[in-house]
Amino acid sequence: MTKPLILGVSGASGLIYAVRTVKYLLQAEYNIELVASKATYTVWQAENNIRMPPDPQQQEQFWRQQANVITSGQLTCHSWQDVGATIASGSYRTLGMVIIPCSMSTVAKLATGLSSDLLERAADVQLKEGRKLVIVPRETPFSLIHLRNLTTLAEAGARIVPAIPAWYHHPQTIEDLVDFVIARTLDQLDIDCIPWTRWQGS
Repeated sequence: MTKPLILGVSGASGLIYAVRTVKYLLQAEYNIELVASKATYTVWQAENNIRMPPDPQQQEQFWRQQANVITSGQLTCHSWQDVGATIASGSYRTLGMVIIPCSMSTVAKLATGLSSDLLERAADVQLKEGRKLVIVPRETPFSLIHLRNLTTLAEAGARIVPAIPAWYHHPQTIEDLVDFVIARTLDQLDIDCIPWTRWQGS
């Protein structure tokens, strides 16, 4: 079985990034271990007027319904409080971890080595084990504190992929812009499962 990919979702605006990442990874039959932070519940309510269920098994069905992928791939959801979960241990082997979207609060905690919940602990594990950690910050503008924290994480080995789309692929919809960011994010893990047109040269 393919090693799982950890998908972290923190309390930054832009849950469409997380939903479409789940969609494409499941369609490509990836094994996803998903953990959403406590603040994500608030963001779901604010952005979509939807309540995300707290029970991990109900969350699995919730994310599948939002992504409109009911049977493909493997999805396991974890409670943000479950610091004893598999993904909290370095002995649990993974492909790496993506945090999309990533709040500046989460960035700050990771940059200072704090692990107050499962999402932060799982990310800290990727860094200490030398595995791939990809962070997709969704904030603007960045303060000097934000930039310094992101620099600290980059120096520690994380890849920083800001949620900044491009236009050379001639996007026609919001989803096209979102998918560009997701494609460039998954490129950092050598995962190519997004239908989009790469730069072909001028």
